[in-house]
Amino acid sequence: MPELSHRRRMLVLAICCMSLLIVSLDNTVLNVALPAMQQDLHASTAGLQWTIDAYTLVLASLLMLAGSTADRIGRKRVFMVGLVVFTIGSALCSMAPNLDALIAFRMVQAVGGSMLNPVAMSIITNTFTDSRERARAIGVWGAVVGISMAAGPLVGGLLVDSIGWRSIFWVNLPVGVAALLLTLRYVPESRAPKARRTDPVGQVLVIVLFGSLTYAIIEAPNSLPEIVPYALLAVLALAGLLRYEPRRTEPLIDLRFFRSAPFSGATVIAISAFAALGGFLFLSTLYLQNVRGLSALHAGLWMLPMAVPTFLCAPLSGRLVGNRGPRIPLLIAGVAMTTSAALFALFDAETSNTTLFLGYALFGIGFGFVNAPITNTAVSGMPRAQAGVAAAVASTSRQLGQTLGVAVVGAVLAAGVGTSSYRNAFVSAAVPGWWILTGCGLTVLLLGALTTGPWARRTAERTAERLETAEVRQNTTLTSGSRS
Repeated sequence: MPELSHRRRMLVLAICCMSLLIVSLDNTVLNVALPAMQQDLHASTAGLQWTIDAYTLVLASLLMLAGSTADRIGRKRVFMVGLVVFTIGSALCSMAPNLDALIAFRMVQAVGGSMLNPVAMSIITNTFTDSRERARAIGVWGAVVGISMAAGPLVGGLLVDSIGWRSIFWVNLPVGVAALLLTLRYVPESRAPKARRTDPVGQVLVIVLFGSLTYAIIEAPNSLPEIVPYALLAVLALAGLLRYEPRRTEPLIDLRFFRSAPFSGATVIAISAFAALGGFLFLSTLYLQNVRGLSALHAGLWMLPMAVPTFLCAPLSGRLVGNRGPRIPLLIAGVAMTTSAALFALFDAETSNTTLFLGYALFGIGFGFVNAPITNTAVSGMPRAQAGVAAAVASTSRQLGQTLGVAVVGAVLAAGVGTSSYRNAFVSAAVPGWWILTGCGLTVLLLGALTTGPWARRTAERTAERLETAEVRQNTTLTSGSRS
């Protein structure tokens, strides 16, 4: 990629952030619309889970493929295809005649979405080569999530109350078209110096693992015996990945990345933090509208105490990562998210306006601080030629976490509510879910402390050296083979 002026780099960052905005808005807007969808489409709790998880599941399954493909054939090209597919999928979702069609069209959206965030992050990584400048750019990137969390519930609530839930998908159309035109004009093409081979076996194993695991969790409250084959299939797929991938020269998932303690820590932290986010939004939306009886707009207003701190803390987190490293933001995030979830679990915080506000604000602070260190740690220290794959693993961890958060917390809630009404049983049925989210926050805290010290940095340095040495040897072997 050619060296760009500061103004051009800022423009590239803005365009990449537009793609994150529509993907993030889609999730936050959808959560507010869930009760309206439930009523209009006669959906069960499991049906609501699938409207979210069908998207995040496909997204998580394809992110690494999209990242490696973009490194191979061109990041700008893949990014533009993703914008087109995501925009078309959004239009189809707005016309879905029933729940099954909506879930299918959400999967179309996800195919496009898989080509956006990891590829955009790879573009940013290759555009901002200075470590401090890159950390600040990632902080801005994280602030966009805060913007979507602030604007999404309000925009979604307003649209649902005034027009209907179908209109929430219209928001993506003008932003998607604008981002496509700007990308065509201003984003330079870039690709890895050496093309990576495709890994169809690894890709199939990832899809089987994520799909069977999610299905088993969501359907567990309905019939335990029926989900046993899917749970076994998930275990077999995981075992297949662990056995097959290390044997490939260019695997879909390079397991050598995980020898770096910061990278492994960032992966697990991403899963935990976004599981907490998915479960938190799912419980909050159903409580505010189905138990308190608030309108979609009023429920969106109640999300502001969570969204505003996320928006304010994300760029601050980026600056801290750039100046002091990831340790402080991760510790703040872990403490805030753990305290928030424990507040709901111990004191039924949702039943009081004061504690509800405090719980939302604490979670917003925690989530605002967690995103920048995850992303920066995932791509820092890795060879730039594999930036797309490293960023895709981080993005996959986020989506997998959100998928599991909605699946696990939704399954626990459904089992607790049983045949009772939401209004009567929700608060007590949600307590185990809040404890699960408390555990997610503790994981962020403990791994944030463990994987950001001198020992962890040494493992990252050794891993980077081994990856670069292996890449040089591989290139030398291929060159010698082609000459002979």
